[in-house]
Amino acid sequence: MIRNSKTLLTLLLSACLTLTASAAEKSENALNKLSKAEQKSGWKLLFDGKTTNGWRNYQKEGVNDGWTIKDGVLSCSAKGAGDIITDDQFEFFEISLEYRISKAGNSGLMFHVTEEEQTPWRTGPEVQIQDNVDGHDPQKAGWLYQLYKPATPKWMIQAESEGKKVTPAVVDATRPAGEWNHLFLRVGPKQSEVIMNGVLYYRFNKGSDDWNKQVAASKFAKFPKFGKPTKGHIALQDHNDLVSFRNIKIREIPADDSVKDPSDGELALQGVPAFPELEWEGWQAVDEELGKVVPLRPMVITHANDGSGRIFVATQSGMIHVIDKKSPGKTKLFLDIRSKVAPWKKNNEEGMLGLAFHPDYKENGQFFVYYTAEGTPRKSIVSRFQVSADNPNKADADSEQIVMDIDQPYGNHNGGSIEFGPDGYLYIGLGDGGSGNDPLGNGQNLENLLGSILRIDVNKTANGKHYAIPADNPFVGQAKAKPEIYAYGLRNVWRLSFDPKTGTLYAGDVGQDLWEEINIIKKGGNYGWSVHEGTQNFGNRPQTTKAELIDPIWEYDHRVGRSITGGTVYRGKRLPELEGMYVYADFVSGKIWALEYDEQSGEVKRNMLISAGGIPVMSFGTDADGELYYTVQTVKGGEGIFRFEKK
Repeated sequence: MIRNSKTLLTLLLSACLTLTASAAEKSENALNKLSKAEQKSGWKLLFDGKTTNGWRNYQKEGVNDGWTIKDGVLSCSAKGAGDIITDDQFEFFEISLEYRISKAGNSGLMFHVTEEEQTPWRTGPEVQIQDNVDGHDPQKAGWLYQLYKPATPKWMIQAESEGKKVTPAVVDATRPAGEWNHLFLRVGPKQSEVIMNGVLYYRFNKGSDDWNKQVAASKFAKFPKFGKPTKGHIALQDHNDLVSFRNIKIREIPADDSVKDPSDGELALQGVPAFPELEWEGWQAVDEELGKVVPLRPMVITHANDGSGRIFVATQSGMIHVIDKKSPGKTKLFLDIRSKVAPWKKNNEEGMLGLAFHPDYKENGQFFVYYTAEGTPRKSIVSRFQVSADNPNKADADSEQIVMDIDQPYGNHNGGSIEFGPDGYLYIGLGDGGSGNDPLGNGQNLENLLGSILRIDVNKTANGKHYAIPADNPFVGQAKAKPEIYAYGLRNVWRLSFDPKTGTLYAGDVGQDLWEEINIIKKGGNYGWSVHEGTQNFGNRPQTTKAELIDPIWEYDHRVGRSITGGTVYRGKRLPELEGMYVYADFVSGKIWALEYDEQSGEVKRNMLISAGGIPVMSFGTDADGELYYTVQTVKGGEGIFRFEKK
């Protein structure tokens, strides 16, 4: 906010929490350092954790002694420390930082500051920083002072009107005084935004008609240079209150709004249609009555491991097709349960989402599907089916046995990936139930199945259910915990896969407003959602479990991509350059990468680009030989399934 004439610190340093990072909050290795993905995608440090190099007081040389550094934390810790600004000026950029404010304290982050006025706020707009509980300013933390404040998106209000809870009209994602908050500001050539603790607050366009309208209605209207500079310093405000900062990072944005790809190079591979002349039984590419293209949306591609060499493809509408690789002219419709499956056109994260064949399929003919049931109340279903007794290319649709039915409060975040592990148990990836911000707190709630990966034994029955709980599941016998849960703290897993060689379980977890992530799933692991997203804070919900949060092995921000499609570790023979690499994609950007992860060291060795963008990838899968395929949502003829070839 605008500085007033306070003469004392809100809390004396001796009476406050020392604003430093504890080992439990932020490891020594991560503090004031860039991850490999950040380095590759153009981020730089504005604070090295040891010096004030690159900063100075406004209209002065050097930094006042009131700004101190201890344990990698920069603090405004004495009266009269003064506002500090960066030596460099920035036009378009993104800045990411963590702050911790004292009780009733106030500060701010200003941008496009120039030095011809008496104070920086007369030219540079300010993102407010304050204690929202005991602070005295009606402008809350994260608001663009007197210009923009957060509001719940219309889609979220609509989604929650169909569920159990409605998020307040004005969102407050800040954590209380004494705790670290993550603030992200983007000032771009096309659009700008503020994200507080992973929650999108608002978007704006500096200099637009709406911007000028907001400025004219504010107290800044009397300052002719306010908001006019298009390039300037970044400033941290001294408001005579104790405030600390760490992990201050910046990425400059070129005028074309592009961002560097977080890769170590590019593999000489290209995607080509795997079965270009393929016809799909029971599906028409164009609705003859409406004259519109009908996406096939193949969600799963897998095999039965029965020695037949066949490929099975499950579509979101509720069909499973068989492809004979020896004569791939036309698929055979293996199963059609469209009448039971909720239509994805109504909620595009519903439908048939998972397919897995029993490890002993060759002997018992059993396979399992995950789908959203048509009708109300909204449910996700895991069912067992049997192959027909007299036709290996036809399932018995009447053989369905519902193994699990799971209540779903909203139409999104259904998860749906199912896989048999090397231990013979069925693993089920569930989303947090949907809407946004995890409104029901399912991610950290062990009393609810949502937001978790489940592990069940489908070869046994117990307690009146068509499955049993493996005795070594991590929460067996624990009060207030569902024994089916294998790992938790996940937002919307898309998708699960086991490394065929090592048995390591990978999961791509789709993010909300800022981060996409890849996790190695461990028994009993807590992956943070919705108190963390990736390696950063999310929202202000307190962590309800004592388990240490497990960070992803890889994360990328939403300038790189906005919806991860988890893949699989390649163990085939056709493409030796992919051996042991986890191939994954981003659905929105269309990029495809191959990640090399060293299980012994727990480090990512390299991230190689395969495709710079194009067609959104829905899913990855392999045939019985371990050869890799990927699917796209709209097909032209048989071009719904692709594979990689050398360029």
